[in-house]
Amino acid sequence: MNPSTRTGYLGRIGCFLILFALISPRLALFVLWLFTDMLSRAFESWLIPFLGFFLLPWTTLAYALMWDTGGHGVSGFEWFIVILAFLFDLAAYAERGRKRYATA
Repeated sequence: MNPSTRTGYLGRIGCFLILFALISPRLALFVLWLFTDMLSRAFESWLIPFLGFFLLPWTTLAYALMWDTGGHGVSGFEWFIVILAFLFDLAAYAERGRKRYATA
């Protein structure tokens, strides 16, 4: 595939991926898995993305995106993005627990 064609394709997928991520990170992961091979490139086995889909969707999504955009590895500032996504996942769990405690 021509590199310029690939860049245009990824640019369009990236816009849709951001839209789906704003709706739901799990939806974005599903679309990423369905239309690209980014998850298989970022993770060596299927188990980590599968568990990440259910337990840490923002972290899994951020790691896969940083792996692919950062030259097939996560380093430097990219780790900040992954850690920020992990904090989003923790905040979602904390909010869920707070709401459950408030209704009890």
